[in-house]
Amino acid sequence: MRYGISNLSIVPVRSEPREKSEMCTQILFGEHYTILEEQSKWCQIKLAFDGNEGWIDRIMVNEVSENSFLQLRDIPRIVTTDVFNIVQMHGDYSNFLIVAGSSLPHFDSASRTFQIGEVIYHIQGNSTYPLAKNVREVIIENGLKYFNSPYLWGGRSPFGIDCSGFSQILYKMAGLTIPRNANQQSLLGDNLSFVEEALPGDLAFFDSDDGAIIHVGIIWEKNKIIHSSGKVRIDNVDHFGIYNIDTKRYTHQMRLMRRLIKD
Repeated sequence: MRYGISNLSIVPVRSEPREKSEMCTQILFGEHYTILEEQSKWCQIKLAFDGNEGWIDRIMVNEVSENSFLQLRDIPRIVTTDVFNIVQMHGDYSNFLIVAGSSLPHFDSASRTFQIGEVIYHIQGNSTYPLAKNVREVIIENGLKYFNSPYLWGGRSPFGIDCSGFSQILYKMAGLTIPRNANQQSLLGDNLSFVEEALPGDLAFFDSDDGAIIHVGIIWEKNKIIHSSGKVRIDNVDHFGIYNIDTKRYTHQMRLMRRLIKD
């Protein structure tokens, strides 16, 4: 078995091994994965963070040893919380940007350094240690940083993010791990019977006419939801669904609400 870790800001993951295949998710900087299969141009990977599988271009693979991979499983997960963060390789004067939700393996708070393989990096910006205090406040505070970020199918960054990527990344920045897709997320936690019961950070799920869960958002405050639909936005929510304050109509049909945060 072979292993890798992203040393790029964003790596697109495709559902099939071809350029024209849809992007099903993204690997952020510092996230590690198992290589399941290799072709001449593509590698099928399984992301350690959420178990999601897909195909990435071989030129984007940054391989690590099995020992390094196993160490990553056992060390605390430190995650960036600033929308953009400046990173510099040790001994190199060039800078590059990584986005919120990126992981910082072997992070040392005193020196502001972390390590991927044999490479040491310096970082400017804020990060969070698991588990964050005041989880609900952290989720909402970080969620507002994405306000007006464009919707992108498969996206997990401020440059473009989909609804379930948005909820997953915000939970990650608060020290919690949830699955990548909305229907998987809807199976977690405890059910809420009424919108009025929901607290900031709880998840609300919405379905299509045939009953399939197709959307998720995060309760912001009473009868308000922050979600990615066209862009990251705040709308009204009630037992019928999401009421778009711009178009003055319901856009999503309420299916259920779940509480994943243990207060």
